[in-house]
Amino acid sequence: IDCKGLHILPGAIDTQVHFREPGLTQKETIESGTRAALFGGITGVFEMPNTKPPTTDIQALREKLEIAKNTAVVDYAFYAGATQENLKQLQQMEALPGCSGIKIFMGSSTGSLLLYSEEHLKEILSNTVSTIAIHAEDEDRLTERKKIVLEQPGHVELHPVWRDAESAIIATKKILTLARQHNRKVHILHVTTAEEVEILSQHRDIASFEITPQHLTLFAPDCYERLGTLAQMNPPIREKRHQEALWKAVTSGLVDVIGSDHAPHTLEEKKQTYPDTPSGMTGVQTILPLMIHHSLNGKLSLLRTVELLSQNPAKLFGIKSKGKITVGFDADLTLIDLKAKKEVKNSWIQSACGWTPYDGMTLNGAIIATLVGGEVVMRDDQVLSRPRGRPLEFIS
Repeated sequence: IDCKGLHILPGAIDTQVHFREPGLTQKETIESGTRAALFGGITGVFEMPNTKPPTTDIQALREKLEIAKNTAVVDYAFYAGATQENLKQLQQMEALPGCSGIKIFMGSSTGSLLLYSEEHLKEILSNTVSTIAIHAEDEDRLTERKKIVLEQPGHVELHPVWRDAESAIIATKKILTLARQHNRKVHILHVTTAEEVEILSQHRDIASFEITPQHLTLFAPDCYERLGTLAQMNPPIREKRHQEALWKAVTSGLVDVIGSDHAPHTLEEKKQTYPDTPSGMTGVQTILPLMIHHSLNGKLSLLRTVELLSQNPAKLFGIKSKGKITVGFDADLTLIDLKAKKEVKNSWIQSACGWTPYDGMTLNGAIIATLVGGEVVMRDDQVLSRPRGRPLEFIS
């Protein structure tokens, strides 16, 4: 490959995607989701358990690993989903190669996985060993406040009023207290509030956390006025003051990773009347292009982008031979042209649902090629080889 004028980055790892297979393949498949990742310069993904059936036992996990073996075009790992009665299964699943850890939904989101009682949380914290990733929203508060949106259907701008900052703060405080009691590290997903950033800054020894590009790029009320339900996700996109605090966490070195929370739904589903519309948006194909765009616009250094998307995920989760360009590591590489511009269009999106909230946005910088395991798998928006993704390996 002629790399003259290009920058070569270590392959990015998106540590939060929902690829919907099995059971919800009209929204996404492992094949279409990993192809979207490839087009966005991503070489590895952690996929979430809220599929149909959910990934809550070893059989379901093995089924996903088998599908991925035959269809994934980037490397992959899968989260095991925690329920009130599957502790023994979690212990079996976390020992299986290709399992990235345990996911706990403290507040209900897409799917039926939910675990918020202190008793069950304590049981999992004290009886498992792998990474525990938390969706932190307080279920009791969400249930109590849902009447706000049920009384005024069709008003998606009320999404961050229903699922308010306090819902997230309560849940984050609760899990940090329990993690401290059990001396157990936790990873807080998609942090959205200024208050959570402040709280998490005081608990660095037991908690890592993630921010998404959409919470750094979009803000309320503007996003709901422009995009309607396409901007609806959990936890919600909030006002500017929260976004400013998230950016401070990025530039100060406080946040550990950027993850996309790629959560596709069809446009037909998104056209229903809020709050019957599903929460989530695509993101795996745009996470790296967006962060490069923000780098070129002076929001953070390119080096910090590499830390957040390559180096830190590999270090934090103990992924073997990934995250940097060095002898003995896998040749997972992303070639980017910092001088190019890329107009994001729905037609470019490889996800089965075929849309992005960034349709029509022109980004500075462009992904030119993606290499996985030393092989050029995507170049100039063309897939060049058959599926060759493998399970990510973790250093125990």
